[in-house]
Amino acid sequence: MSAEPRRARTRTPVDLARQVAFDALRRVADEDAYLNLALARLRDERGISGRDAAFATELAAGTARMQGAYDAVLDACVRDGIAALQPEVAVALRMGVHQLLSMRVPPHAAVGTTVELVRAAVGERPVRLTNAVLRAVGGRSLDEWLDICAPPRGSDLLGHLSVRFSHPRWIVEEFSRLVGADTELEALLTADNDAPAVTLALRPGLIDLADLLELGADTVSAGRWSPYAAVVSGGDPGAIAAVRDGRAGVQDEGSQLAALMLARAGIRGRDTRWLDLCAGPGGKSALLTGIARQRGATLVAAERLEHRARLVRSSLRGFGAAGTVVCVDGTRPAWATAAFDRVLVDAPCSGLGALRRRPEARWRRTRADVETLVPLQRSLLGAALDAVRRGGVVAYVTCSPAVDETRGVVDAVCEARTDVRRVDARPLLPDVPRLGDGPHVQLWPHVHGTDAMFVSLLRRLD
Repeated sequence: MSAEPRRARTRTPVDLARQVAFDALRRVADEDAYLNLALARLRDERGISGRDAAFATELAAGTARMQGAYDAVLDACVRDGIAALQPEVAVALRMGVHQLLSMRVPPHAAVGTTVELVRAAVGERPVRLTNAVLRAVGGRSLDEWLDICAPPRGSDLLGHLSVRFSHPRWIVEEFSRLVGADTELEALLTADNDAPAVTLALRPGLIDLADLLELGADTVSAGRWSPYAAVVSGGDPGAIAAVRDGRAGVQDEGSQLAALMLARAGIRGRDTRWLDLCAGPGGKSALLTGIARQRGATLVAAERLEHRARLVRSSLRGFGAAGTVVCVDGTRPAWATAAFDRVLVDAPCSGLGALRRRPEARWRRTRADVETLVPLQRSLLGAALDAVRRGGVVAYVTCSPAVDETRGVVDAVCEARTDVRRVDARPLLPDVPRLGDGPHVQLWPHVHGTDAMFVSLLRRLD
């Protein structure tokens, strides 16, 4: 009697959503891509939408956000640590850990699909290791693993918080300088790990909330602070007709408030020429263009890089020919001194205030990046002050709360000039609490539900 043939091992196929998440994370690692852009491109190329697109986004963004914590867990399970693994295997393992510890994915599905990702990407050799590591990880909860992997809270508080909340230690140290090393620091780090709501900016004069609510009252609600904000619950904002035609655009409410502070600042005399000195990708330019048009003013949007200037033009498309976009280096402006009444400097920065929105940025940036950006930020602020007329106002804005990029830049520029006065920006947001000690404004994710935007208003003296 012949032996019964061995049954082929059943393999769990890799679904398209997981493959999209994996490929997006690989582009972040290999090409320095932005995760949100890589995901959007891959979703469009491969035709996934709805629940599959949402799953791919959560898997990729959550894996990127929690990379530090997951690497600590994997270092405890891999003999030579995760750094010794092939990059493709490391990315797949992180995705598997996210599914096991932070998503409602059955363990067999998390392990099986990760094994097949590894098999498809690099072959059979690391498959057994992948399976064994993930089965070990699945034996404990995330909290149990973090209790094992994080430094003791009592002897190394910042190190403990770095691992538990998955932030590089230097960022935790920077935040502790700003809010203290107590419960508020933990609240900030927690908020950084919460996926933000999708918020639209309704272009003034083109659309209002009532128009947008025709899409369905259960999907859109008014923002918390900005009169132009609309929060969309679920779905792809790019599928909304108003977003496609440029009457609205995705924009964090903190970014909207920064633009509003410039528009609300009081000035005497002429108020017809406005400038956005670092306009790309164009969200603030679009909001200010709408407000300027309603007041009979015009806005010039300046951007050094041509591909970013194209993004600004796209953001302004709803206004037709109303927007003027110029490709120019803001530190070497092509306009006369004192040519504008209001100037916005949304300076290139480390982006530490938008880590919840750009989860991969926390692992991409270093403290040296902050130091490198400061000279450019000072130069741009100086150019903005030269461009504004006497009596006019400049808003210096960063999506970073780091002292060197915010107060440090403003203080250095003001100390070098005799024709500038700081303006208290807080009264311009009368309904928004806890804006800081002034005269600048600091927004926070854990307090305001916005990115950590910094705004300083400066008036050129008569």
